[in-house]
Amino acid sequence: MIKNIASFIKIKPAVAVGFLFSVSSLLFGTWVAAIPGIKYRLGFSDGSLGLSLLLSPLGAITGMLLSTRVFSKISVGNWMMRGYIVICVIMVLQINSVNRVMFWMCLYCYGLFSFLNGVSANATVNILEKKYNRLMMSTCHGMYSLGGAVSAGLAALLFAIRIPSAIQIVLVAVTIIIVILSNKKHLLTNTEIIHSRSNFKLPSLTILGISFICMVSFMAEGCVADWSAIYFKEVLFAPKALVSLGYAGFSVAMTIGRLNGDSLIGKIGGKKIVIAGCLLAATGFLIVVISPVVISAIIGYIMIGFGCCCIVPVLFSASQNIPGVSTVEGFAMVTTGGLIGFLAGPSIIGFISEKANLSKGLSLLILMELAAAFAAWQNKFLIRKNIVIEPELPFDEQIY
Repeated sequence: MIKNIASFIKIKPAVAVGFLFSVSSLLFGTWVAAIPGIKYRLGFSDGSLGLSLLLSPLGAITGMLLSTRVFSKISVGNWMMRGYIVICVIMVLQINSVNRVMFWMCLYCYGLFSFLNGVSANATVNILEKKYNRLMMSTCHGMYSLGGAVSAGLAALLFAIRIPSAIQIVLVAVTIIIVILSNKKHLLTNTEIIHSRSNFKLPSLTILGISFICMVSFMAEGCVADWSAIYFKEVLFAPKALVSLGYAGFSVAMTIGRLNGDSLIGKIGGKKIVIAGCLLAATGFLIVVISPVVISAIIGYIMIGFGCCCIVPVLFSASQNIPGVSTVEGFAMVTTGGLIGFLAGPSIIGFISEKANLSKGLSLLILMELAAAFAAWQNKFLIRKNIVIEPELPFDEQIY
């Protein structure tokens, strides 16, 4: 892992794009810690907050519909330079919203720009892999997880010294924008225009099965992000300095798992990785909902992180090896399922919490993870090992 990172940071354009992966999670970690305060300030119940969070997936769907037109006219480099700065501004306004209308508009715009930013960054990594003849997608996604861990830990530290979320997000956003501008040269060298199909094609049952597993994995991640702080505060009555540590533990586990997961996938195989990961995540959620104290809940969130970390790399690889489905189609269909889970999942938990309680809402994830494990067991395209470790390659990495 150390050799891989050392080699990666020598490629400046790759580091510039890799940092953009961490931008989303750096912002999101601050957002997670701010949610309880926003809920109280704007007078949301669990149900109304969950309903409001649906505006982000609506924005993402809009981004998906606009992506072909946008990236047929704007190069990925130009979009990355501007799109990630815009999302910083949106998050500052979102956390500092003075009323619900402003909050709702920010949620919608955040979903829209998040989707388009994700398309541009992932496409650029694929281009850089061909240019430098080495794999780096796994490392970039590891930087996303690392950003989440850093931001959650930073939020806990800043709360401890009495700096509120409204100020925290400004500090984080300004720092991010400075780094992006300092990498302007490396980002703008990516002048490629993305051309993708615009016709609609119904997915096969095989694709739907893989997409369902991806949806559950991202749903788990989204619910940890959006509800862990509220769970710690309102169910476990944790002090403010500790409310973000559930997400921090999850993010650290995700980071470690992703940066070490490539060789593990190659040795064990994709199907076993997905089944074991789903079962481990289900166990983690079980520990969280029955936990009477903060420390055991943090352990549960760490287990969820280790369970989820390698699932998506396997699914993305499998989606590119389905007969009769192009790489672009498979990737788009599977990631759409993931997007729905990540953005809509927290809203579903909010509805259940409103009718029952938050513990019962999170219990849904136990059943979903078990269903995903069963779907993986039944899916024949997860049987093969999704990585071939070549001895002549300096690093055994997996694109995902």
